[in-house]
Amino acid sequence: MKILLHICCAPCLIYPLKRLNGQGFKAKGFYYNPNIFPIGEYERRKDAVLTLSKELRLEVDYPEYLPAEFTEAIGANLCAPERCGYCWKIRLTRTALYAKENGFDAFSSTLLVSPYQSQESLKQLGNQAGEEAGVSFYYEDFRVGFRQAHEEARNKGIYCQKYCGCSYSEAERKIKVKK
Repeated sequence: MKILLHICCAPCLIYPLKRLNGQGFKAKGFYYNPNIFPIGEYERRKDAVLTLSKELRLEVDYPEYLPAEFTEAIGANLCAPERCGYCWKIRLTRTALYAKENGFDAFSSTLLVSPYQSQESLKQLGNQAGEEAGVSFYYEDFRVGFRQAHEEARNKGIYCQKYCGCSYSEAERKIKVKK
């Protein structure tokens, strides 16, 4: 079964890809993250995905970086968790459409590995995006592999970011650090 895997970052790719490969899926990556700010951070994360995907022999597509798509999608919803829901929705919707247009049987996301994301919201948004695009959303709670994958990434010298990606999450992180 061909599956398109949305990739949020290199460390979060490790465990879901192992699971999918172990289940016989033929995976291809899709690095679509208009939420990441600033562009230097986006490039740093993209470079980490490029490096890891070569090691893992995973083909990955990299759509154009258009941060205005994120800004437009969240509108005035600047506070988490509403902002996060809109962010997840645009990324899952774009992944579902790409999967349908390119003949994939299903799609999923590495967002499902993070203990910091709402599994229920991601599952609901993924199913909705899949229904609208006409392609199946593959849901699995990958969180069990989060810590091990991030440790593996650090041991390999792969960049591990300190915030979700958007400028709002970076500001929220800095406020927590100050407290």
